[in-house]
Amino acid sequence: MVAKRVSKNSKGHKSSKHRRRPKLKLRGFNNLTKTLSFNIYDVCYARRPQARKEYLEYIDEEYNSERLVRILTEVADIIGANILNISSQDYDPMGASCTILIAEEPVDPKPDQVLAHLDKSHLCVHTYPETDSKSGVSTFRVDIDVSTCGKISPLKALNHLIESFESDIVVIDYKVRGFTRDVKGRKHFMDHRLHSIQQYIKKRILDRYQCVDINIYQENLFHTKMRLKDLDLDQYLFSINADDLSAEEQQHIRTVLEQEITEIFYSKHIF
Repeated sequence: MVAKRVSKNSKGHKSSKHRRRPKLKLRGFNNLTKTLSFNIYDVCYARRPQARKEYLEYIDEEYNSERLVRILTEVADIIGANILNISSQDYDPMGASCTILIAEEPVDPKPDQVLAHLDKSHLCVHTYPETDSKSGVSTFRVDIDVSTCGKISPLKALNHLIESFESDIVVIDYKVRGFTRDVKGRKHFMDHRLHSIQQYIKKRILDRYQCVDINIYQENLFHTKMRLKDLDLDQYLFSINADDLSAEEQQHIRTVLEQEITEIFYSKHIF
């Protein structure tokens, strides 16, 4: 559900019912840790072994460590973070990863300070290409974690991350940990209103997806799963076109893809 706009009364002023709460006056640093975790899946059908091999080579090169660094650097810019350190790696035979340490304010850390900062504010991404020779389906999974402390919110990067990858299925977790104190010494376990991760996703993106929320509000834990509503076969085929296939072949491939996507979406073996 997308958050509604603030209602206004007849005089053009915001009604008191929806009036924005004043900002918290904190005692020192905001100690809340906010972590946004993604699983993004791209699903593809490649009929022949050579085509599956070529798909894995293509996706591995398309999202190599250099590309991942660019994406996470853009994320850091979007959320207003300062980059402390960048580490990236391509793996043999396939896969890549990137980790960026960030801070709310510009700093010039020493090596030991960088290590101490790792568990607080960082961006990291890992890729996992794989293929199933029996069904002909190949999947490309991207795991992304954006963890921040202070005023920086990782939720600002939601739309950019979804659109940076070929996102057939998106699984998102958001957790706020710890507490911070105001000037009166009162503890606050949440510093922003949130009823669904979908509040931060653009409508034009949400319109393309079927979405499910599982939220535990008292634990400040939010979970959203998304899958594309429409299965355009040509968007899932590698090295072949739907028009080159018979109606029976198209239906078979569509069924295989639907089953694969459904099992990934529900995280269980169904078919």
